[in-house]
Amino acid sequence: MFRAMISKTFSAVSAQQAKLYSSRLLNSKSYCQRHFSVIPSLLRNDIHGSLLRNEKFINSKNTTKSSIPNITSRFFHQSSRLSQNNSSAPDPNSKEKRQDKKNDDKKKSEWGGDGNNKKVFEVALNGNTILGGILVAYILYNVLSPNANMQEITWQDFRQQFLDKGLVERLIVVNQNRVRVIIRGGLPNASSQYYFSIGSVESFDRKLEEAQKELGIPPSEYVPVAYHDEVSLLATLLSFAPTLLIIGSVIYLSRRASGAAGGGQGGIFGIGKSRAKMFNHETDIKTKFADVAGVDEAKEEIMEFVKFLKDPAFYERLGAKIPRGAILSGPPGTGKTLLAKATAGEANVPFLSVSGSEFLEMFVGVGPSRVRDLFATARKNAPCIIFVDEIDAIGKARGRGGQFGSNDERESTLNQLLVEMDGFTPSEHVVVFAGTNRPDVLDPALLRPGRFDRQVHIDRPDIGGREQIFKVHLQRIKAFDDRNVVAKRLSVLTSGFTGADIMNVCNEGALIAARVGSDSVQMVHFEQAIERVTAGLEKKSRVLSPEEKNTVAHHEAGHAVAGWFMEYVDPLLKVSIIPRAQALGYASYLPKDQYLMSKGQILDQMGMALAGRVSEEIFFGSEKITSGASDDFQKVTRMAQAYVTQFGMSPSVGTISYPMDARESVQKPFSEATAQIIDEEIRNLVKHAYERTNKLLTDHKEGLENIAKRLLEKEVITYSEVEGILGPRPFAHRHMDISKIMRQYGNNDSSDQQPSPSPSPSSN
Repeated sequence: MFRAMISKTFSAVSAQQAKLYSSRLLNSKSYCQRHFSVIPSLLRNDIHGSLLRNEKFINSKNTTKSSIPNITSRFFHQSSRLSQNNSSAPDPNSKEKRQDKKNDDKKKSEWGGDGNNKKVFEVALNGNTILGGILVAYILYNVLSPNANMQEITWQDFRQQFLDKGLVERLIVVNQNRVRVIIRGGLPNASSQYYFSIGSVESFDRKLEEAQKELGIPPSEYVPVAYHDEVSLLATLLSFAPTLLIIGSVIYLSRRASGAAGGGQGGIFGIGKSRAKMFNHETDIKTKFADVAGVDEAKEEIMEFVKFLKDPAFYERLGAKIPRGAILSGPPGTGKTLLAKATAGEANVPFLSVSGSEFLEMFVGVGPSRVRDLFATARKNAPCIIFVDEIDAIGKARGRGGQFGSNDERESTLNQLLVEMDGFTPSEHVVVFAGTNRPDVLDPALLRPGRFDRQVHIDRPDIGGREQIFKVHLQRIKAFDDRNVVAKRLSVLTSGFTGADIMNVCNEGALIAARVGSDSVQMVHFEQAIERVTAGLEKKSRVLSPEEKNTVAHHEAGHAVAGWFMEYVDPLLKVSIIPRAQALGYASYLPKDQYLMSKGQILDQMGMALAGRVSEEIFFGSEKITSGASDDFQKVTRMAQAYVTQFGMSPSVGTISYPMDARESVQKPFSEATAQIIDEEIRNLVKHAYERTNKLLTDHKEGLENIAKRLLEKEVITYSEVEGILGPRPFAHRHMDISKIMRQYGNNDSSDQQPSPSPSPSSN
């Protein structure tokens, strides 16, 4: 088809143009010698030989319009042969070998036959083919371009160098935009060809006539001008290029897509191929259960999967079936991914890790295709573990999260996941783990027996779990003190920390020690690391005015005094007016591990949060209160809302729970009258806490003033210093163990070792 198109194009060219193209073809030998001297001798000799053969063919034939297609056919044949010639000398049996190779290539080029598309690309994109294609394209451009052997000049050059000297034999206006200059025969530069561009034929005729009049040339001797329309062969060929490119692309994509229709072939350009990362159990997975601490109950649940993957026959002989999968749920950083990876390391099996969001793309059908490819890869590497992180991205309950109907891409991906999990048999030995922070939004079909049979909740570690985690991470730290002592002390100071937070504290402590040039990591470095993680980076460059510093000191002193004399507030750890992150100051407390909150605890927490604003009003008046308590008000409002609408502690509302989270309900689940009651109850609750705190700070105004003065002097005061100003803390029997730890903590302080805050600072 392509050769017929070229023949048809050549037939439209005049005999004179054919001779011109033939001469350009012969002159292409010089182009090859000038521009391709770096090409290997094999390719250069082959090109030169093909051009010589074409030259003999042209000389032996009467070049006519009918012979041009033959010349082109021979030229294309010789050029394409460059990419296939891999030997310097011809082989006597090369014809038979080429025929066999042609038959083999024909079989390999049948798309979808054996699905061996990779070999087809390797054959099509080998180095000889690319080099030969570039070479042929360059030669064709130089041979077929109308201005290949011409030199462009300007009108001034034409006038000064040729017209004024009488060297012009004739002019040819080509396509009304270009003038070809023909030099008189017998002159030194007669073989050279020149051209210049014009704006319009009328202006050119006028300028040429004026120039010849100025030179005194009689009208009878004016330079003859011919007008000619030429069809550029290169432009003609390029005009068909977009159409051929579109047709070829459609054919290519349709054949590639046919492989993706059955699944597992990767889809168009591999977009349907799974993005899961494969970790080899022999080289990549070094994590063991000994590296996972603080989640003993979760490890016991997962150990059954490990035993099954190691010795499945032990269970199968008793008729038992191992659970197909498990959901690992819990807050971020608690070790869900680490536990799944340790399972793969203990079982000595490959580990496939993928995020739930990697299944979704803008193209329809990509998600299901990636799910199929993921499980196909797992079956090939069985026994194997698949871990899908953040599975709630694709596993949300159907009909709840879709915005485009029930057949959106996410639901199609979920349906395919359900089919794959319920489709493989225990003999395949593939276990699926999934991690999520919101197990409540998952589809019930995903949690039924036969898919994710078990739900393993991994919560934040308690004080014992934190101590174990610190011991694991301190193994690689060069600590100054005994690691067991450091781990025990740090576990008390990091209530509410996850495993990821603890790892960050250990790393930050080592960085701080290296920054100050210490030979080992001391306790003060770990304390500063905790302060860095919980309160943020210290803003040494932020300078407060004396008025602002005085206000911040009284604000934080109010928090400290209120927390000291309230029964259910956690022990005070540290008060500071050094700006950190977004806070100008903070009071830190040491909460203990507890899972229930009483009514008195909520009210005391609200009063302690309001104490900063109350202190400002007591010392500076209501006209000079500041915006520093905005964060405190947000905390108080959340606690009051939970008190009234969730915990059932308000007598007016009663023991009814109303969800206030916008994610749970689009509209309020109560009437306007109930909403007014809730608003009024919340307002009264906050007002009562404010009045109660005001009375408490007024009674201890002298101690509050002393705390503020000490803060202005030292900027940071600790538990022992507050105790020296306010006396022993009341209700010490409720915090006996923690108070004992805090006394030890305070006695170890020095002027250059300032303790760090707990993870629950009350910022200004």
